[in-house]
Amino acid sequence: MALSIQSYKGARDFYPEDKRVLNAIFEKWRNVCLRFGYEEYDAPILEPVELYAAKSGEELVNDQSYRFVDRGGREIMLRPEMTPSVSRLVAGKRQELTMPLRWFSIPSCWRYERPQKGRGREFYQLNVDLFGISTYEAEVEMLQMVDALMTSFSAKQDTYQLKINSRVLMDHILGTWLGLDAVEQKTISKLIDRMHKVPHPEFIALIEASIAPSLREQGAADKLLQLLNTKSLEELPEDLQKHDSVKNLKHLKSISEASGITNVVYDITLIRGLDYYTDFVFEVFDTDPQNNRSLFGGGRYDGLVGLFGVESIPTIGFALSDVTLMEFLKGHNLVPKTKVESEIYIIPIGDVYDGALSISQKLRGMGVNTVLDITNRKIDKQLKSALKKEVPYVLFIGEKELENEQFTLKKLTTGIEETHSLHRIVSIVKDHRKA
Repeated sequence: MALSIQSYKGARDFYPEDKRVLNAIFEKWRNVCLRFGYEEYDAPILEPVELYAAKSGEELVNDQSYRFVDRGGREIMLRPEMTPSVSRLVAGKRQELTMPLRWFSIPSCWRYERPQKGRGREFYQLNVDLFGISTYEAEVEMLQMVDALMTSFSAKQDTYQLKINSRVLMDHILGTWLGLDAVEQKTISKLIDRMHKVPHPEFIALIEASIAPSLREQGAADKLLQLLNTKSLEELPEDLQKHDSVKNLKHLKSISEASGITNVVYDITLIRGLDYYTDFVFEVFDTDPQNNRSLFGGGRYDGLVGLFGVESIPTIGFALSDVTLMEFLKGHNLVPKTKVESEIYIIPIGDVYDGALSISQKLRGMGVNTVLDITNRKIDKQLKSALKKEVPYVLFIGEKELENEQFTLKKLTTGIEETHSLHRIVSIVKDHRKA
């Protein structure tokens, strides 16, 4: 039986044209991070299960992970996310590192989920983390980076929303304001996180079933359901308006708007599922009706580094998947335009292989990406090959060209042929590269 040509379910093959687009995305990610002073790092794709079990959440570890026992009897996972790994790295050199740290990475990650639009089992992810700043300026920097990343793809602010909330505020609402115990708070938080994924009548029933009868009789369920309809910070009840987290969110929104980020909105239903978030959380939502979903998000996780037995470090960060980003880019016609890296396709005329080889080496040495046709096919077939590969220029090399050191350069998009020295040809190609 023949082997299957299909890739593993939920994973992807990247043909050259696909890889060019992916590399263009990576380049934009990397350029924005570098402009903000972030340094790139990496970590192993395999990590011990306990690294994620500590704080990533039961669903991710138990239901969505690739985990197995290696030959040494160790239980390990293909990384489903990067945050625990970067926390481990920082903890490992806690005394040597100078705060604040601005780090980023672009790793491949794996999650055992049902493949669907905007979600795969294998994906690349931009991770951005800022360690050592406990004040609101760190939140401002995260939102500025998000805006810069989206702008790098020419995305207008009306194509997405920046939704914000506070875990501290939600804990206060569920615990102090409603009087729920710790178990009820955890259950209700998970329900709110899934609120927009279940039918509303079912959501109401689940909320009511998760609250103790005595509190339901006091109106806790109705009070919560009414609160979840809140559309802005200003609509919150007066007693909640006095909470520090509300003041902080208002301040953050005001500063963001003053800096030109006008699409920040408060969303009381924004929880984010990972257990390690400690306060500020945010998500970027696509406003396209055909793809009205969360694109990516992040928040504060001040306690994660401390799990490794070192002093805790205030930390904030976010992660952006290439899969969800691509759906956004397709929906708004913003997929990066790319072109082949090859710039000159040399067609030898006659028995001039040695000379053509020498010229190809000189061109490469001068920084021009050069393909030398070594098929010995007819000239028209070599030309067709150059056209199919979308190489912009063809260089004809025969005995006469080698003797005179003047070469015929043909621009394939126009069909125009010109004869120049090698140095002039290099200048023409490099000018075309900048266009």
